[in-house]
Amino acid sequence: MTAPALIALAHGSRDPRSAATVSALVDATKALRPDLRIEKAFLDLAKPSFQTVVDRLVKAGYDEIVVVPLLLVEAFHARVDVPEAIAEATTRHPGLQIRATAVLGLEARFLEVLDERLREALKDARVRELDALVLAAAGTSDPLANQAVARLARLWGAHHKLPVTAAYATSAPPATGEAVRAFRAEGRRHIAVASLFLAPGNLVDRATELALEAGAVAVSEPLGAHPEIARTILARYAVGAVELVPV
Repeated sequence: MTAPALIALAHGSRDPRSAATVSALVDATKALRPDLRIEKAFLDLAKPSFQTVVDRLVKAGYDEIVVVPLLLVEAFHARVDVPEAIAEATTRHPGLQIRATAVLGLEARFLEVLDERLREALKDARVRELDALVLAAAGTSDPLANQAVARLARLWGAHHKLPVTAAYATSAPPATGEAVRAFRAEGRRHIAVASLFLAPGNLVDRATELALEAGAVAVSEPLGAHPEIARTILARYAVGAVELVPV
């Protein structure tokens, strides 16, 4: 029996760096499971579209698909956009079974990826001392999703025994610049910002710009195509594939 295909579904961006990062992440996932049919797709603003990839897989003979949303929080895109896209696909292809998994989420082990990215930024900036941290995320109108980021920030700060503030690029305060300035008002001067984004894009650029203008000593790159993210995609797929098995 052929294993279900895996679609790694990103939101999409007009920034080509975002699509390139998703492609690299999917390639890293394929390297871990070369036996699986793994495809990338985007909800909007980039190609291939989700519907195009579903059509391709159906034409190749797949009747079961597991969709792993490449999202860090369970917000509007996960609750509305992904189910709507799946409903459209199954309406067009009677008999096709598609299971959406939980989003990538804010796994505690992603803090190791954040640390790795931040160490790279600190090395490039020749910074050896820190007295505060800011965890920068996209932000959403969903307060529960923002609270999840804040919880992860507290966990990260406790690990490093440093004060930490969660900041958001959109929809919720504080912005990264505000968070950095608040720490500076307390007399802290060595403040680093970690980018809790999957891929580069305009939001990341803006958050970085605001942080540096406010006096941050370093800002990390997004999580990117890290092996830990690829392993999480496969872990989500494994659960989704089991859920497709008839009881």
